[in-house]
Amino acid sequence: MERLYIDIPEGAAAILHRLTSAGYEAYIVGGCVRDCLLGRDPKDWDITTSARPQEVKALFERTIDTGIAHGTVTVMMDHEGYEVTTYRIDGEYEDCRHPKEVQFTNKLVEDLKRRDFTINAMAYNPETGVVDEFDGIGDLERRIIRCVGEPAERFDEDALRILRAVRFSAQLGFEIDEGTCLAIRDKTAQLALISAERIQMELVKILTSPNPAHMKLACDLGITSVILPEYDKIRGVSQKTPNHIYDVEVHTLKSMEHIEADTVLRLTMLMHDFGKPDVKRVLDNGREIFYRHPEISAACAERILRRLKFDNDTRTKVVRLVKWHGLKYDASEKSVRRALNRVGEDIFKDFIKVQCADIQAKNPVVIPGKLAMLQEKEQTYHRIIEEGQCFTVRQLAIGGRDLIRAGIQPGPLLGAVLDKLTEAVIDDQSLNEKEKLLALAMELKDDPDIFRPKEEANI
Repeated sequence: MERLYIDIPEGAAAILHRLTSAGYEAYIVGGCVRDCLLGRDPKDWDITTSARPQEVKALFERTIDTGIAHGTVTVMMDHEGYEVTTYRIDGEYEDCRHPKEVQFTNKLVEDLKRRDFTINAMAYNPETGVVDEFDGIGDLERRIIRCVGEPAERFDEDALRILRAVRFSAQLGFEIDEGTCLAIRDKTAQLALISAERIQMELVKILTSPNPAHMKLACDLGITSVILPEYDKIRGVSQKTPNHIYDVEVHTLKSMEHIEADTVLRLTMLMHDFGKPDVKRVLDNGREIFYRHPEISAACAERILRRLKFDNDTRTKVVRLVKWHGLKYDASEKSVRRALNRVGEDIFKDFIKVQCADIQAKNPVVIPGKLAMLQEKEQTYHRIIEEGQCFTVRQLAIGGRDLIRAGIQPGPLLGAVLDKLTEAVIDDQSLNEKEKLLALAMELKDDPDIFRPKEEANI
């Protein structure tokens, strides 16, 4: 077979050259080899070597002990770090994630044996070419994700590999080998031992991949029953309404495919209907309704995102988008201003994207009309922003200090009056003048309905 050539960046090539010149073996290894053979740009260039960690440190001026107990030293080359790891054999795994100890070895093949999948178990250097002991190249050509050696043993060593199999399948568009699938189904319970942070990272990579609908595969294999049981609840939940022809799961998968590969947006579409199974009702005519499902879905999303240790910014944005995704409003300026007030200007562009993706996963008969209406709403939104129209309390021509000077005491009443003034100006922009608002405030402070909450469902 013709020798394959990989173009290695200068920093990695310099590390290989220095190690081999000193009498050691050294190769780039793992994902960077896989990506190069697929014509993709690697994110990281990892290096494996027969040199022990202290020997690596002695050869390079700038190193960081990132994982020296497990043989890894980060070598800095022109402000870029390269992980250099000694060939090793992993000892017994105690927690389905980390080996209790590692044993260094002089044999490259022993190091490759411990890796997860054949496509990640290849090494390369310019003199030797590609070292492919487990037919990783063949699996790349067959578009297969297959474990190195016995799949059950690989998953016993590191249960996160179960989720990584689906992640690589989603990212590369590959099928998972039958034997690997069987082992996954048998070992999914071990995912309960994996930290929430690691689950989160792999879930996000699946969702932001070119194939987010591989969440269905994760469910088929029993993975979601452990890490995201809320997903399993939407499977097979029918939606007998004029707007839908798909069940909740299929609608969810299609909606994810119709939105850009952004973490917040894909998470929103994944969870936007998670509340539907809990609120589903069947009317006498057979039609199915899901009253208040956005609110219930938002509460569900909040629990999930906290459980999986997502950062506060991601969590709050996703929860808000899920809560408002079903908001009904028309294309008039008054209605869009009210929508902006409820949803928030900071996420309104994403809100429109969410509504667009939701529409495109509905009954094809209703899609053109709904998309045309959404486009009108978006045009109105841009006009409101460009003209600086008022839709928040901060944009009012008066503030709390003005009302206090007019005799309204600080406290709940002051806040309620400001809210009512904002609602009035949303309806009629001509009211946003100081004298008009002060006069209206004097009327509102004595209104018995001043504390009645604003309507949120239909604006």
